[in-house]
Amino acid sequence: MTGSRRPITLYLLALGPVLAATYAGANLVAIKAAVRAQVASPEWEGALPGPDEMTALGTDVWRVVLMTALLAGALAVAYAVIGLLLRRGSRRRTFLFVLSGVLIVPYALAVFVALLNPVAGLAALYDSPGFAAGLPGWQAGTVVLLVVAALLQAIGLSAATGEGRRALAAESG
Repeated sequence: MTGSRRPITLYLLALGPVLAATYAGANLVAIKAAVRAQVASPEWEGALPGPDEMTALGTDVWRVVLMTALLAGALAVAYAVIGLLLRRGSRRRTFLFVLSGVLIVPYALAVFVALLNPVAGLAALYDSPGFAAGLPGWQAGTVVLLVVAALLQAIGLSAATGEGRRALAAESG
């Protein structure tokens, strides 16, 4: 049974960075749709951006989303590495447990920023009804991707810890 669980543990650990990238990609699609709506709205007074360009609001929102996704993705990679090291069953696992406890704070901060929905928040701050109206309805739900990533990695880390304990028991017993 242990052999069949190992790939699942690896998949759970790897899903964190994948879902963080998916969060960024989904928000980029939503931001581009909102930029198109912003430019098409009657309130728009500026020059039309090029096909691959965004408005100032779109650029600012994308930067916040990208930084949030990069932070969550980097921490997800760190948790995947910690999980892989815990699976090995080394006797010096205390440092890894402490490190995983410390890293949960910035991971939770990234999820919290995503929960605040900076896309909609900055649209309201910039007072751009065209941008806000152009946001797809599903954009607010993209935070679920980061929450699920964190939960799946927590399950994967727990499973990796159990595999490491079994490996230690097999070595000493």
